Amino acid sequence: MRRRRHTDHGNEETELNLTPMLDIVFIMLIFFVVTTSFVKESGLEVNRPTAQTAERRDHGNILIAISPNGESWIVKRAVDIRAVRAVVERLVAENPEGGVIIQGDREAQIGLLVKVMDQVRKAGIVNMSIAATTGQ
Repeated sequence: MRRRRHTDHGNEETELNLTPMLDIVFIMLIFFVVTTSFVKESGLEVNRPTAQTAERRDHGNILIAISPNGESWIVKRAVDIRAVRAVVERLVAENPEGGVIIQGDREAQIGLLVKVMDQVRKAGIVNMSIAATTGQ
């Protein structure tokens, strides 16, 4: 006589527990949001001078653009030279580890560049650079 095995494949339903995966995804999201540094663009495209010793810096920096017609731009808006210090102080309070990069146009006046640098120094910033493109 043959024996038959009787297996009951009744109403057993298996569930996949997604809670640990969602926890990991949210932890990674929080990690990336906290560690991301945001760059505040100047809002003006400048024709930078070339320099053989130019270096690329990709840190969270405050960008100040100086146009050929004598305007200074910070965070996509024109800023009067007398207000540069206050704006830089506010942006540094938001990102204390960032430095300032001044993007002077090739045709900009050097006197305005010096005035902007003076205002940045009065704001207490010592980490300041002048942007240039690499070239011969």
